[in-house]
Amino acid sequence: MPHQLSVITLSSHFSLSRRHLEQMTSVGPRPVGSQENEVLTVSYLLEQIENIRVETSAGPHQLTVDVQRPTGSFSIDFLGGFTSFYDRVTNIAVRLEPKGGTQHLMLANCHFDTVANSPGASDDAVSCAVMLEVLHSLANLSTPLNHGVIFLFNGAEENILQASHGFITQHAWAKQVRAFINLEAAGVGGKEVVFQTGPENPWLVQAYVHAAKHPFASVVGQEVFQSGIIPSDTDFRIYRDFGNIPGIDLAFIENGFIYHTKYDTADRILTDSIQRAGDNILAVLKHLVMSEKLADSSEYRHGNMVFFDLLGVMVVAYPARVGTILNYVVAAATFLYLAKKASLPGNGGGRYVRDLAFATGVAVLSWFVTLLSVLIVALLVTLLGRSMFWYNHFYASICLYGTAATGKMILVHTLAKNLYYGGVRLVELGDLYFDVSLLLWCCSLVWLSQQGLCSAYVPMLMVAFPLATRLLLANEFKHRGKSRFDILYLLGLALPYVHFMFLIWVVFEIFTPIMGRSGTEIPPEVVLASLVTLTTIFLSSFFLHFIYLVRSTKWILAGLGSVFLIMFLLVSSGVFFPYSGNPDSPRPKRVFLQHTTRTFHNLQGEVESQDSGLWINSFDYTGIQHVTPHIPEINDSVRTRCREDRPFCGYPWFLPVKFLSKKNWYLPASEVSPSSPVEFQLVSKEETSWGTIKMTFSAKGPSHMSLYLMPHHGASLSTWSFGDGTPQFDLSGEYFVFYSHGLDAPVWTFWFEIQVLDPDPSGPEGMISVALSSHYFFGADQRTAQLEEIIGRFPKWAFPSSWVSTYDMYRY
Repeated sequence: MPHQLSVITLSSHFSLSRRHLEQMTSVGPRPVGSQENEVLTVSYLLEQIENIRVETSAGPHQLTVDVQRPTGSFSIDFLGGFTSFYDRVTNIAVRLEPKGGTQHLMLANCHFDTVANSPGASDDAVSCAVMLEVLHSLANLSTPLNHGVIFLFNGAEENILQASHGFITQHAWAKQVRAFINLEAAGVGGKEVVFQTGPENPWLVQAYVHAAKHPFASVVGQEVFQSGIIPSDTDFRIYRDFGNIPGIDLAFIENGFIYHTKYDTADRILTDSIQRAGDNILAVLKHLVMSEKLADSSEYRHGNMVFFDLLGVMVVAYPARVGTILNYVVAAATFLYLAKKASLPGNGGGRYVRDLAFATGVAVLSWFVTLLSVLIVALLVTLLGRSMFWYNHFYASICLYGTAATGKMILVHTLAKNLYYGGVRLVELGDLYFDVSLLLWCCSLVWLSQQGLCSAYVPMLMVAFPLATRLLLANEFKHRGKSRFDILYLLGLALPYVHFMFLIWVVFEIFTPIMGRSGTEIPPEVVLASLVTLTTIFLSSFFLHFIYLVRSTKWILAGLGSVFLIMFLLVSSGVFFPYSGNPDSPRPKRVFLQHTTRTFHNLQGEVESQDSGLWINSFDYTGIQHVTPHIPEINDSVRTRCREDRPFCGYPWFLPVKFLSKKNWYLPASEVSPSSPVEFQLVSKEETSWGTIKMTFSAKGPSHMSLYLMPHHGASLSTWSFGDGTPQFDLSGEYFVFYSHGLDAPVWTFWFEIQVLDPDPSGPEGMISVALSSHYFFGADQRTAQLEEIIGRFPKWAFPSSWVSTYDMYRY
């Protein structure tokens, strides 16, 4: 039997976490390599940890602190595929365990670094602040823990998961880690949701369900996130893929509009959010470190879990294999119900089957007609230049796309009722279209189950409750009349519909802000119009039959048409501006500006050309159309095109996202002259005995650099010094290596081998183009007078994230 934990009450009730949060964010942005990240924040965390160690030294636990500065590299397929190299980034690992030690450890992970130009209160200082208090609470327990906990304060997550890789692949304690909890953010405050678990290890989900005081979890979110639809990733992936350990990924998701912006400040995170997160993490960690399952978690690795949240009150969880059985039982019951109706007297000659097939065709046709119609509206909005009108006025999208979808659905079925079903009783039609909805949901249930998706529980609920309601109320309808039946029918649908609407809210909560940072190539109107239309289709499914029960729909159609027309005119006239600089509820437009100098060398090493300018990227579809009236020189006349003969188009991409933001602007500007310019050289070039050419380079520069390799036609990379030695290219066939370092890093040395099979005389000269860009994210080199001047002219509703960069290209 596990020991019972003594109950203690924290006098702070996580109020100290607020103080920690304010202290960490007070130093400003904390990019890797900056004094703010590597010195000031590290010193503060170590000071707080030492205070906890001294305070609890007389208790039953021991606390060990290790500051790790790992160096390594790895490749992942994030954003199309790229490779990461890190040098002396920072981890603070705190090991809490019973005196005498332990063999098995839990890992709790947060990160204290930030992206450039953001104070990163939610991403992820608040998680580290909460972790300090959780550490304090567990260290003060009078009863010793069964197992130990490592609290990892990770100093390089925003550099695409580098510090977590350094810990899990290199730290001596990592081999004892059996499971982990990762604390992240995709928004600012609110509830933290469990959006990834596993892989497999259902006991972790059960632990969360059992222990969390304020549960909020969805397997739908997990499967959507892991599908790659959301262009993001967390340390969860590193621990799962490189550590082969299971875990739980939690993240704040509300108000993603200000995620990674200057507005992500401590005052925007409510104390209730901090308390809620602290309660959950402390309770779950307490449960896990006392669990016998942690000692040999591999014994409990048997499949996935279906889990979903009921309005934040409780979480329902059961093994996926049980879910599969339940899904097929519900599907079988549905087909039996339909088969029984088909065999009733009066359905001779297959009349019911024919009617059901035709009605199903009408329903599916109505979906396609509705989706096509709404997408045409979305296209018109886009062509009128009113994209993202809903970004600051979400209700407007419902009034425009929602009314269009609802009206079109009703119109199609009204036409079917009047033109085809003129002689059929309305009640019979109502029953028929109820069966159609049941059949279509059942088909989706079977398909999702066959795909092995745990999200199949959603159509299972949407089949089981309406079917059970219909069967249970059959006699009620016969004896007490239609009106009482309708009321009871609606009550029977309440649970699945309320849950489904809750899921829809989560989807819009996540995807609406993402449209503000998804690049210039994804039309946001298409995405949002499709989401609103699918929502309308799903929610209307078990209400379609009411169209066939009412005498007329003309007033409903007239009302919907009027709302749609008024809203379309308002949208077309530009009444709904997408962005807002309101401090209480900002909806900023994200723009990246780099003051850069580019230098291009030929095969002989001579400078072929050089230019300088302000390179401007819009991170949403509207480009710079709203910026031009405020800064006239930023207009489409300075639009720049991709140079296919240069690595990554000849521009200093910080991350490999050129395929997301193909629209760029380049405004001529003066030359930049950083105080610490890049030193880059070819150290050696030699032919190997197996016919390749090995090239070794050295580079020394700022804490963030990007290396781009573009083998010319007929040449290919065979191996290199990064990751596992296998070069990984991106979607365009080029190679991107992201480099960062902490303090006191040595010169970066790397090599690759290239093989030339069939050189193309019509392409660029030489066998490969190599480019190196530098990014100055902090300090005096981050700004120039010209950059400051143009940033000051941006309107309040814009968030221009800016820095200085260089780009140097060589051909070999």
